[in-house]
Amino acid sequence: MEKIVIAKWRLRESESSRILEMLPELAEKTRTEKGNISYTIYQSENDPHELILHEHYVDDAAAEAHRQSEHYKRIVVNEIIPHLESREVITVKKLL
Repeated sequence: MEKIVIAKWRLRESESSRILEMLPELAEKTRTEKGNISYTIYQSENDPHELILHEHYVDDAAAEAHRQSEHYKRIVVNEIIPHLESREVITVKKLL
């Protein structure tokens, strides 16, 4: 069964520029992972410090492999999460 994850990140204003600079590498490496269908990062038009990540994997194992990847741990776990004001992660299923 496919795995779809929606994450909402609220960046600390003081860290926004630094975090935004890391996103191209994160997206590029994630999109080349085995089992990744798509990985898109959106920025709110009303609030530049709010990001929405839409992740789509072939199954739970591919999503878990992403979370265990070197680039996820280095960029997201070590460099981004500690500098967020808030983070919400929602797993969803496609209805239609």
